[in-house]
Amino acid sequence: MDLLERRAATASICPSDAAREAYEGDDEGWRALMEPTRRAAWRLVAAGKAEITQSGRPVTETEAHGPIRIRRTR
Repeated sequence: MDLLERRAATASICPSDAAREAYEGDDEGWRALMEPTRRAAWRLVAAGKAEITQSGRPVTETEAHGPIRIRRTR
């Protein structure tokens, strides 16, 4: 949520943005955090704090296939 709060109210982030932010190394180790990052994003959705989108529209976890974006709930 901190990443979203640092951006415009209408902005979204890629899960890789959050994984890179959480990773403390200089290498590609952030990639190992991608699945935990996606799971955390879905928990934010369940709590009503965020939305997951594809092509700019909110999707459910069962609808989501491929790249996703995370944004504040609208």
